[in-house]
Amino acid sequence: MLNEIFKECEAEMKSSLNHMLRDFKTLRTGKITTSVLDNVKVDYYGTMTALDQVGSILVADATTIVINPWEKNLLQQIESAISKANVGANPNNDGIQIKLFFPAMTVEQRQESVKQMKGMGETAKVAIRNDRKHSNDKIKKLEKDKAITADESKSAQDNIQKITDKFIAEVESILKTKESEILKV
Repeated sequence: MLNEIFKECEAEMKSSLNHMLRDFKTLRTGKITTSVLDNVKVDYYGTMTALDQVGSILVADATTIVINPWEKNLLQQIESAISKANVGANPNNDGIQIKLFFPAMTVEQRQESVKQMKGMGETAKVAIRNDRKHSNDKIKKLEKDKAITADESKSAQDNIQKITDKFIAEVESILKTKESEILKV
């Protein structure tokens, strides 16, 4: 019964951590990746569709992304969607493909990326603490229902706190590594 709560808590916290890592992919670091376009949606015959579902996205070099739509009549919609998404580069439409030329990041842009990254990290920590609260609430309910003793409840809550501390430390470690990666010129 308690082991199930521990496993569920750990799975939820792992999910919160993975969500933060997915969010990090949208951040711009020194080298450009296609993930900066993950949030771009294109109007594809009345349906908002992810950009990677309407064309191929390739990184040509450290500062250039090339988008080849599968249907050439989508060039205007893709160009418009990228402009609205404000990804840090203006789309260049040559009638066949769209190229995005990203300028080198300035120190201010790097610091802004670090700021966004820390915000994402803080969101992950809040989610982890919420997972802890939910698990502790389940344990307290078991104690209230006389399914476990007060000592077992206290021990279980201590165990939940250890799991929480482990994940918070992991978030901190990832944030430190990512910050040095972003700030490295």
